[in-house]
Amino acid sequence: MSAEQMNVGELLAATVPMAKTLNLQFLETTPERAVVRLPDQPDFHNHLGGPHAGAMFTLAESASGAIVLAAFGDQLSRAVPLAVKAEIGYKKLAKGVVTATATLGRPVAEVVAELDAGGRPEFPVTIAIQREDEAVTGEMVVLWTLRPNS
Repeated sequence: MSAEQMNVGELLAATVPMAKTLNLQFLETTPERAVVRLPDQPDFHNHLGGPHAGAMFTLAESASGAIVLAAFGDQLSRAVPLAVKAEIGYKKLAKGVVTATATLGRPVAEVVAELDAGGRPEFPVTIAIQREDEAVTGEMVVLWTLRPNS
């Protein structure tokens, strides 16, 4: 399958080394929402038997990257998406399979209009990490930018 035929999730799963290492499953990748699952894997457990904090950070950051590529993939010829900063809070003990759901914090058209006007737009992506029982175990916000190509 060529890169042109792959959806965003398939492309990320095939090309991002950490996504492949953690066996992340990209369930949904649209400009409105990205959902990524981290299977329960003992090799990535912490001392409490749940997913390691670093694995959950990578899960959430990957979900944010997926929504950014789905929303702004058509801008890649003129701008590079870059994560500017990230903040994560671990709320409850995570056990078993965990899923990250990402949403954009600004409308796509607004971000593109700022890019069109010669700016370097920044926008937040909010991610909720949940166990299979739907309890939120973590929350993350990644601030992204579209850096214009010079």
